[in-house]
Amino acid sequence: MESSHLVVNQQRIAYAHSPGGSNTDTAVMFCGGFKSSMQGLKAMALEHYCKQRSITFTRFDYSGHGESDGQFEDGDIGCWSQDALAIFDEVACKNHSKRIIVIGSSMGAWIATLLARQRSNQIAGLITLAAAPDFTEELLLPSLSDKQRAALKAGETLYLPSDYDDGSPYPISAKLITKSRSHRVLDKPFTLNAPLRLIHGTRDPDVPHSMSFKLMDTIESDDTILTLIKNADHRLSTDAELKVITNTLQSLLA
Repeated sequence: MESSHLVVNQQRIAYAHSPGGSNTDTAVMFCGGFKSSMQGLKAMALEHYCKQRSITFTRFDYSGHGESDGQFEDGDIGCWSQDALAIFDEVACKNHSKRIIVIGSSMGAWIATLLARQRSNQIAGLITLAAAPDFTEELLLPSLSDKQRAALKAGETLYLPSDYDDGSPYPISAKLITKSRSHRVLDKPFTLNAPLRLIHGTRDPDVPHSMSFKLMDTIESDDTILTLIKNADHRLSTDAELKVITNTLQSLLA
């Protein structure tokens, strides 16, 4: 599908929107992970699943990601959550009155949680995949050496190794750390008046499944299920793992 663009903060944000049938009152929106793209395996598999069932589906690229404008190094959780909110309002919700199931993968679970806080009345469900809420403080900073922290403080950009995408290193700036702090979600509980589903692999080398437990304890929902997939890693992209995700989505759509 050819992507379209929405201007957010003077930058073109790329998105793909598949309109569904009029027989469903629920739509689905996918928020990708850190330095990922909307062409990723989970995003495409979910789009295919929704298209087959005439369910409205939206995926997008944050600024500095994929086909969107901007430099990755200039981004932070605040600006990426603004991208998600604009896509939610102007694309996922604009042309119909459907309520939205938001699915967030890794960092996208952090973004999706912020979105659920801001648009609680329009959320039909929240699904998180290998959730990495507040990862800049919870995971990134504790993993850095004193020398690396000093380099950040001096205004340098760190380049950390990555096993994902094309293997190019992750550029980490002080801005990413400092400007994301005001958007933390684990420090203050909030009530979600919709089902919450969390899925995590027990062998995730990047984000321990304890992060999903922390998020589950933060979000107060009367309908909460945490699913642990034995031996699954951070990608959650095998056929069996994708089946768990789509079955979870189907249970909320039903």
